[in-house]
Amino acid sequence: MKIAVIGGTGLIGSQVVRILNASGHEAVPHSPSTGLDLLSGKGLAEALTGADVVVNLTNSPTFDEASPAFFQTSMDNMLAAAKAAGVGHAVILSIVGADQVPDLVYYRAKVLQEDILKAGPVPYSIVRATQFFEFMDAVLSWTADENTVRLPATLVQPMAAADVAQAVADVSVGAPLQGTRNVAGPEVFPLDELGRITLAAHGDKRTVVTDDTAGMFAAASGDALIAKDDAVIAKTSYREWLAR
Repeated sequence: MKIAVIGGTGLIGSQVVRILNASGHEAVPHSPSTGLDLLSGKGLAEALTGADVVVNLTNSPTFDEASPAFFQTSMDNMLAAAKAAGVGHAVILSIVGADQVPDLVYYRAKVLQEDILKAGPVPYSIVRATQFFEFMDAVLSWTADENTVRLPATLVQPMAAADVAQAVADVSVGAPLQGTRNVAGPEVFPLDELGRITLAAHGDKRTVVTDDTAGMFAAASGDALIAKDDAVIAKTSYREWLAR
């Protein structure tokens, strides 16, 4: 199969391209560095010519009020080009529990992206993943100073980016789901506990202070970000990943 991977040079996209090509498919990465601009539509027609599948792994450059407009425009452009090119399957990556955290504008924007895909003219699949292990250092930095890191006790079920990429690749070469596949890590942690595990692994002597108002994930309550019973559970544990 020929698969156009938009955002194919990023953290997830580059791994998806590698997995697909190793499996005998023709996966082609597209991004601003290759001349594709989803917001203007530049390069889209060329990128999708002859493609059986389009995988959209692009992300809004910000998590703020500008994110809904980004997803609206980029999805409208992608779907119009995919329909014109006769692409038979469109895949996006979203977030487990995105619809359960309405106070976060970025999560609302991801739900908008899903809704646009569902209502569009191309058979589709949505992969919803939990938070990535690779983002934990950034999460710590949001609410840190020289001595402490403030984190809420929000429950999370993170997973390795490599496992996310495998899930996206698997869905991309299958029949359109006309629905959603949820994927998640094998363990559930309170975010503050995950912070302590991370700092200890890095030899960082700062103290994690539990603060249920701190950072973006304070907006998620209960098990909003935890995968439900239908999820595919990845094998890589956080401590295993940290030890690599």
